[in-house]
Amino acid sequence: MSAVRVLVGTRKGAFILTADGQRKKWDISGPHFGGLEIYHMKGSPVDPNRIYASQASSWFGQVMHRSDDGGKTWATVGNEFIYEGIAGTHQWYDGKPHPWEFTRVWHLEPSLTDPEVVYAGVEDAALFRSADGGQTWKELAGLRGHGSGPLWQPGAGGMCLHTILLDPSNPQRIFVAISAAGAFRTDDGGQTWLPINKGLQSEYIPDPTAEVGHCVHRLAMHPARPNVLFMQKHWDVMRSDDAGDSWHEISGNLPSDFGFVVDVHAHEPNTVYVLPIKSDSEHYPPEGKLRVYRSRTGGHEWEALTKGLPQQNCYVNVLRDAMAVDSLDECGIYFGTTGGQVYASADAGDNWMPIVQDLPAVLSVEVQTWP
Repeated sequence: MSAVRVLVGTRKGAFILTADGQRKKWDISGPHFGGLEIYHMKGSPVDPNRIYASQASSWFGQVMHRSDDGGKTWATVGNEFIYEGIAGTHQWYDGKPHPWEFTRVWHLEPSLTDPEVVYAGVEDAALFRSADGGQTWKELAGLRGHGSGPLWQPGAGGMCLHTILLDPSNPQRIFVAISAAGAFRTDDGGQTWLPINKGLQSEYIPDPTAEVGHCVHRLAMHPARPNVLFMQKHWDVMRSDDAGDSWHEISGNLPSDFGFVVDVHAHEPNTVYVLPIKSDSEHYPPEGKLRVYRSRTGGHEWEALTKGLPQQNCYVNVLRDAMAVDSLDECGIYFGTTGGQVYASADAGDNWMPIVQDLPAVLSVEVQTWP
């Protein structure tokens, strides 16, 4: 019998939700690290019992944790994230120079082949790699050092490297996204990097078509088509069919093309999900209706998915790492809200139910399925 584990990071601890393959009855474990911000948790695709967690707070700083038993127990691992090789500054909100300062780990991405290898995207934006299960961390300094680093500046939530995509067909290729700098790709395991922002338009920056400076909120890919990327930008939903070398807009008939999440169906590479938010100043669903939008055509044509979701007086937000999909035969879709709800659909979005309510504000949602 298949099993599903949903990993939920919140403002005040972590929660682990488990169910069998029917996904009808959920057991809730937590809070782990009660009262502490858990920015992200993610399990190894190689060993489902190996889970990494990022705790960050202004009181206790950055603390990394690892579980080897599916989240039952946790051990603190390495917490030294030292910027290497690149001195100098980046731009601050007012355009003035600002020194690089480590604040927190936003996103963890375990290797597709080795449970000891894990990547960390941090603020101020940089990419780190551990080859010993999180005990020690080394910066892949070529990203900040490729030339445009001094031009990067924070988005409203900080200058964070929040998305890491590993190409399953090419272990040397990694995609990352930074707010507010844009998307980048390496084809040599992180030694050198290429900005991949051609086709992006951002009216709120001095040069709307600049090579860097775009506020990318999230990237997604289907493992069977790693050259096809989907992007939720500050405004606009975008698609690339050439590994990021060029982008075109696919917002189509969405009620708003602002949002934070984007994800792809586990078995249908052309089926994409977004969750529109009203605007960059009003972070809640248009008309107070919580609606996931699905395109079965890779964009442009979108349908609202509403069954089981509140359709009046709903003013929650869904943050950039708070949507995930499972890999069961009928693909499951999950997302968490700043109101503390985690919603799930066991039928690719046709019907939804809250699998837990009244949690602290949800920062991230990841899902594991096995065997």
